Amino acid sequence: MATAQEAGRHGPLTGVRVVELAGIGPGPFAAMLLADLGADVVRVDRPGGAALGIDPARDLTNRNKRSVVVDLKSPDGPARVLDLAERADILVEGYRPGVAERLGVGPEACHARNPRLVYGRMTGWGQDGPLAPRAGHDIAYIAVTGTLGMIGDPDGPPAVPVNLLGDYAGGSLYLVVGVLAALHHARATGTGQVVDAAIVDGAAHLSAMVHGMLAAGAWQDRRGSNLLDGGCPYYGTYETADGRYMAVGALEPQFYAEFLTLLGLEDHADARTDVTRWGELREAVAARFKSRTRDEWTAVFEGSDACVAPVLSLREAPHHPHLAARSTFTDHAGLTQPAPAPRFSATPTTVRTGPARPGADTAAVARDWALPALLQDENPQRKACQ
Repeated sequence: MATAQEAGRHGPLTGVRVVELAGIGPGPFAAMLLADLGADVVRVDRPGGAALGIDPARDLTNRNKRSVVVDLKSPDGPARVLDLAERADILVEGYRPGVAERLGVGPEACHARNPRLVYGRMTGWGQDGPLAPRAGHDIAYIAVTGTLGMIGDPDGPPAVPVNLLGDYAGGSLYLVVGVLAALHHARATGTGQVVDAAIVDGAAHLSAMVHGMLAAGAWQDRRGSNLLDGGCPYYGTYETADGRYMAVGALEPQFYAEFLTLLGLEDHADARTDVTRWGELREAVAARFKSRTRDEWTAVFEGSDACVAPVLSLREAPHHPHLAARSTFTDHAGLTQPAPAPRFSATPTTVRTGPARPGADTAAVARDWALPALLQDENPQRKACQ
């Protein structure tokens, strides 16, 4: 019998089976998180490849997964997915509401085959509401939740936070929390359920603290005017002599005092709580940072509690001494990438395999999941021409 450590040799979700119906954005990232945690994730790719046209060998959201190709529009396509769902613990799909049902792989069809299945649905607008059937992307979802409007300079347009805030924070992370909670319930009761993970819901939920501050009168409903949105001169970014930037987060009194000492601006100590002097303080801090390069300021603040850090690029980040010491980034098959997170003391995670190539794992999945039908050529006309 395997020990507990052996059972979790690839992470705490070792033994959990996940079916991912191929899509783009938050669905694949959520499935990658589950795969990083040790789940056996089988991605059901469609013929023709991904919609965004990214080289599959470099699509890191498909690492630690296996892939089969199924044409859901073929006569036997839905049956193959239902066979997988019957053997799975979790299914993840990111279609518009009603599409999975029309394809024959919706929750009702899957639960008829596997009542314990956790059926995770990843959308921007959710499964109901006036906008549910409409197309959208991260930027629109965070726009209507008020979160986009909080970010950026007060005199300019809202700043676009890549697709991290909506797709991945408000979408993928909430889907993963939801399906794991539902899996816990399914294992306790024998009953699966549908998890409706909408990016608008998750992005709104992320702003709970700010809504509390707004209700308490501690937050102004406009960007660039508050403690955490760049309005505060000791919580923001400053340009250095070489056109790069330093990030400052010296909020607490003791950190603020150390920050001013290292900058040589001790005479501005009283400006911390005097909002009328924030403009003066910002100008003084900006002038000081412009007097040296980013690397020079990094050396000044090294080892301090001033809460100041250099703003690094994507290519620079893996070489930061702290991140290098923690192996926050890893190299696998020639690709530098973020390592799985978080970390576990008894069931450590790792990048086991590179990005799954569409259909490359069909034989292995057919064997491991006891599904010989996956090996059948689903295009009889093509077979006849061979």
